[in-house]
Amino acid sequence: MAGILFPDVEAPDLHVMSFNIRRRFDRITWPPADRWPMRKQRLRTFLGANRPHLLGSQEAMPDQAQWVQDSLGSSYGRLGLGRGKDRGGEGTPLFYDRDRIGVEDWRQVALSDTPEVPGSTGWGNTIPRIAVIAHLRDLATGAGFTFVNTHFDAFSRRARRRSATWLHDLVAAEAGPLLFTADVNAHVRSGELAGMFADALLVDTWSYAPARRSAEWGTFNNYATPRVGARRIDALLATPEIGVRAVGIDPRPAGTQWPSDHLPVQAVVRIPVGSPR
Repeated sequence: MAGILFPDVEAPDLHVMSFNIRRRFDRITWPPADRWPMRKQRLRTFLGANRPHLLGSQEAMPDQAQWVQDSLGSSYGRLGLGRGKDRGGEGTPLFYDRDRIGVEDWRQVALSDTPEVPGSTGWGNTIPRIAVIAHLRDLATGAGFTFVNTHFDAFSRRARRRSATWLHDLVAAEAGPLLFTADVNAHVRSGELAGMFADALLVDTWSYAPARRSAEWGTFNNYATPRVGARRIDALLATPEIGVRAVGIDPRPAGTQWPSDHLPVQAVVRIPVGSPR
């Protein structure tokens, strides 16, 4: 049975999750635990049990994104396409509970100097990196907010530093509350990502929360026993006006193994009503 850190989250609170679900590889070059046919049901069990109102996912191929959406249930919608020139392939889709969240508008951009060009690269990353930016509304309270989900580059520190600065500039340009989920591929509080927190426009929900439902597990456990003190490379950030109620990282497997090589980061938040968004 999958663990549930935050059961029965009700308005005005929102249950938010960031989860790198691990890209499906067709060639069998990894241990059995990593093979998509072996772990897809574990992912379904976990998502079906937890059902966050908002899920920012990473490394989702189109069929995996559909699997995630189906696992969450018929009330869930999806925003985001692939990172390729044809908007196909791996993506960073955002999933939302349509009974609770309304979509006002959304867009997808490349993390490059030409953000509107699909498949574009730059900043040191040779693989296209994308972000989904959505303007949403909490249907229960009427509160509007922005949600950003992305995946920073795994190989280039320069690209990660530039992506952190991009995020800061985006937050500065947006009006009102903002939530950010991502696999940032470095410890959230590392020096190379300090640009995310410049001018105190964003806070790390882990550091900001008054309650923690778990230890600070490293979020890239790679199907091994999770470790406290290892790098927390999956981020869930918020602008300071958002009320962070509690956070947690669930280290438990779904059954005998984990559904991904990453652990999901979760938070319960409250969006202020009457914001500019």
